[in-house]
Amino acid sequence: MGIYLNSKTAYHLFKIDTEQPYFVDKTQILEEIIPLVENGGSQVCITRPRRFGKTVMANLISSFFSRGCNAEDIFGKLQISKYVDYQQYMNKYPVIHITFNKQPRRCTSYREYIDRIEGLLIKDIRAAYPDVEVDEAEAVWDILLTINDRDDSAKFIFILDEWDYIFHQSFVTEEDKQAYLSFLQNLLKDMPYVIFTYMTGILPIAKYSSGSELNMFLEYTMAAEEKFSQYFGFTEQEADMLFERYLTSTVKPNLTREGLRYWYDGYWTKSGNRLYNPRSVVASLKNNNFGNYWTSSGPYDEIFYYIEHNVAAVRDDLALMAAGMSVPVRILEYAATSMSLQTKEEIFSAMVVYGFLSYKNGKVCIPNKELMEKFSDMLQKEPSLGYVYSLANESARMLEATLAGDTETMAQILELAHDTEVPLLSYNNEIELTAVVNLVYLAARDNYRVEREDKVGKGYVDFIFYPETDRGADCIVLELKIDSTPEDAIRQIKDRNYAQRFKGKIGEQDKYTGRILAVGISYDKSRKQHSCQVEVLS
Repeated sequence: MGIYLNSKTAYHLFKIDTEQPYFVDKTQILEEIIPLVENGGSQVCITRPRRFGKTVMANLISSFFSRGCNAEDIFGKLQISKYVDYQQYMNKYPVIHITFNKQPRRCTSYREYIDRIEGLLIKDIRAAYPDVEVDEAEAVWDILLTINDRDDSAKFIFILDEWDYIFHQSFVTEEDKQAYLSFLQNLLKDMPYVIFTYMTGILPIAKYSSGSELNMFLEYTMAAEEKFSQYFGFTEQEADMLFERYLTSTVKPNLTREGLRYWYDGYWTKSGNRLYNPRSVVASLKNNNFGNYWTSSGPYDEIFYYIEHNVAAVRDDLALMAAGMSVPVRILEYAATSMSLQTKEEIFSAMVVYGFLSYKNGKVCIPNKELMEKFSDMLQKEPSLGYVYSLANESARMLEATLAGDTETMAQILELAHDTEVPLLSYNNEIELTAVVNLVYLAARDNYRVEREDKVGKGYVDFIFYPETDRGADCIVLELKIDSTPEDAIRQIKDRNYAQRFKGKIGEQDKYTGRILAVGISYDKSRKQHSCQVEVLS
């Protein structure tokens, strides 16, 4: 067995994954890949954000097909075992599995990096085919061609994980990038020894390969292609299953199913199916605690760079997204070029590719609380964002004033919007008012689950604040009005029984024990003035 050819590494790693308490069986992907292997010649590339299961799936596929191991002990217990004649394909193929995120010791150049890969692969080939004379001075593709020419059955499945890793390394020049593309092209394109290639990365191929180097790949991205989408991220049904598993295995469960959705849901397949962030879901269930698990797992300073250097292009849209709204944008997935983004479309496209934003039906939004916290932190620390920064920094004081019933301070903070010349203050409808109100309550998200247009009582309330960290904290129902009064807003809250959302079902204990506050905020367009009212309902 070798490092790359017929290695047992993927088998061992995938077996460990299957033994984890929150493992999700996604071996159904093999039902889609087996025909591609059987027909031969297909080359697919899956691009997804970090920690969305790309490596797990690469190990799954490699350990299933590779003849370097016997994986019946794994797959005999999983969904793929129901596939007719699955054993006909399991562990029957020579597999070359290269994980490109490994470097030689003290690597300082692209040449050192690629020489390690070529050298280890040639060493594996020599060991596997001792009867074939191998000249180590030859290119690896020439060696594979020679072997295939002498033995037509010598055909390989290629599993290439994190193929774009090298593009993120500081020692790689533009010439090196082109040399690397040529390496992949020479190794894979129009080669008779290639049965099937499965490749993964973060950024789309088109971002790097403007020519025809890698045009043999069919590329599947989260935003543009539906095929394979259910295998990366957790579906609604899988999240349900994992939460039930959590309830039965945790002595004192602290999490709620609703909280799991609020924290980690919000991504979408092209067809509109919901996806949860897999790393964060598993980490929260293991730790029995909601937290920022995904945003702390990689170099996420890019998000600050994108905004800081392109403030004018994105500021107003960020304000709307911080209000929980979606913003129309044309996604250019090929434009996700680190540190050289110029237009709003390029910036938001990069954020979608990296997983910072979610994309659905031509619009982008901040997907969930985990990402909203990242954006909230940025909005309160980035003075170049102007009015967005100013309003966000008043948010802690706004919450304190609301809980204290200090309507004068609340109105003063809202009037700050005029002083900072907020472009959104056309207030032609409640959307713009909603954006401003959400900004001035940004700090509330630290302790509350803030839902917008939630279905409660006899209608939809504009905002409802559910206590997250303290069930005895005050609950808030907030209604907005244009050219009306805050009293009218509170009357609507009462008439439509919005406060019922905080009550338990009949016979159940109330979920929240604090006061329930009705908050009305109105804006008079003729006088350009805000008014506020707070009333304790119970």
